[in-house]
Amino acid sequence: MALVRLNKFLGEMGVASRRRAEQLILSGEIKVNGVVVHELGTKVDPDFDKIYFNNKLVAKKKRKQLVIMLNKPVGYVSTVRKFRGEKNVLELIETDERVYPAGRLDKDSTGLLILTNDGDLALKLMHPRYEKEKEYLVEVDHAIDDGFFKKMSAGVWLEDGQTLPAITKRVSDRVFTIILREGRKRQIRRMCEAFKYKVVSLKRVRINRLLLGKLSVGKYKVLSEKEIELLKT
Repeated sequence: MALVRLNKFLGEMGVASRRRAEQLILSGEIKVNGVVVHELGTKVDPDFDKIYFNNKLVAKKKRKQLVIMLNKPVGYVSTVRKFRGEKNVLELIETDERVYPAGRLDKDSTGLLILTNDGDLALKLMHPRYEKEKEYLVEVDHAIDDGFFKKMSAGVWLEDGQTLPAITKRVSDRVFTIILREGRKRQIRRMCEAFKYKVVSLKRVRINRLLLGKLSVGKYKVLSEKEIELLKT
């Protein structure tokens, strides 16, 4: 087999998303042939090299792709890292496979969250260069004026730079939808706060062409190949 980047191999084996795999490498949690590696550009030969995570050999047999859609409830964090006293979305999923969230919804948000063991799919859903649309239903604390939508659609200056243009649409006096092509931390909440609006509720209803639909809060479903294609194209 040809040499592949270590983070890509870890993603394909279901250890972590490629981004998370890079963090594991940098933190010294990955060994190749018994030696800790720290270089992100490290390449391995899966047929001959022995790769370890937490001192356990990573299986070289590629796992069957598993993609799960969850309707995340309020109060759950969407990360593979578990913190004492916090509820984690992984507690809602019953599977023997190691899956992880492909992107995040903050603790106070609800709606469509993808969990998978496919590192390549996770990368394509999370990285801004793939421009996968994500649509949200948002309620704020007081009536919205028309100027708000123009400002949100043009891009908003935040402490980490200007956001990409967004597509917004009024639903009612205090409710609107917004479509983003990026996923900064608490982005919508910070965009609203920039114009003196506080988010009361935030629900993700679509990723690319996949709709949350009528999936109940706290429930999940394993996606079919056809549904997975809605995420990709």
